[in-house]
Amino acid sequence: MPSLADARASNATFKPTYTPVAVFVGGTSGVGEAMAKALSSYIGGKLHLIIGVTREFLHCDAYLMRNIVATSEKLKSRVDKINFLVLSAGYFRVTGRDETDEGLDKMMVMRYYNRFKFAKQLLPLLKVARDRGEDAQLMSVLGTGMINIGVDRDNLGLRKNYRCWKAAMKPCVYNDVMIEEFAKQNPGIGFTHIYPGIVETPAVEQLYTWWPMRLLAPLIWLQLYFTGVSAEECAEYMLRMEQEDNYGNDIGSQYYSISEEDKKAVWAHSMVETDVSSS
Repeated sequence: MPSLADARASNATFKPTYTPVAVFVGGTSGVGEAMAKALSSYIGGKLHLIIGVTREFLHCDAYLMRNIVATSEKLKSRVDKINFLVLSAGYFRVTGRDETDEGLDKMMVMRYYNRFKFAKQLLPLLKVARDRGEDAQLMSVLGTGMINIGVDRDNLGLRKNYRCWKAAMKPCVYNDVMIEEFAKQNPGIGFTHIYPGIVETPAVEQLYTWWPMRLLAPLIWLQLYFTGVSAEECAEYMLRMEQEDNYGNDIGSQYYSISEEDKKAVWAHSMVETDVSSS
């Protein structure tokens, strides 16, 4: 892994001849917000910046697929391309299944389904950027290579035997499948699923919504202190990944041994679950 200084030095050289359009879904805090600010600063503010899940520019209640469709249509009326699409909105809970009125678990929505839906809806704008010879990159910030948890084709949506840890970890695998399949279908566009490491963000506070986790707060703080990084530091590495292929660590297939049948099942499941007409 390169040093932070190397990442910053590289980011400072990014001077595109065009005005980039960047969309950050989850850009109101944490890594997404830090990436948005850093990217804007490096190119002197010459950036059309649309931040999702916020009222600052364009609000979207991204728990609902129908809202994602509506927001995507608004975006298409405001910009004619997207160069950088960053999906980092997150949600974590340690209690039971909590469904939206579309029947999807909220944690799985924020960690996977809304990312899949935004990618599908906004893909045409990424293709425009690609066809113009400009940067065209999609990045999902979550947990690639976290654990080889596998795919249960009979329970992809965790409607049976729900466990909060499964709802947190299964989307990591689904994101891997999503990124691979989008990349196969759309040559010339960069698709990345990346694990940011241990980052000090407001998301940590969500752990304490379940009172037993508060007992572990001192241990969590110690881990953040010794191994965590700030959102701003993490953002520098994430931006560097957006600009050059093969910059991060390639985890290979050690934690991604998903069969072709399982990949097809995850993709088909994603299409059905995010289809507004089926809700």
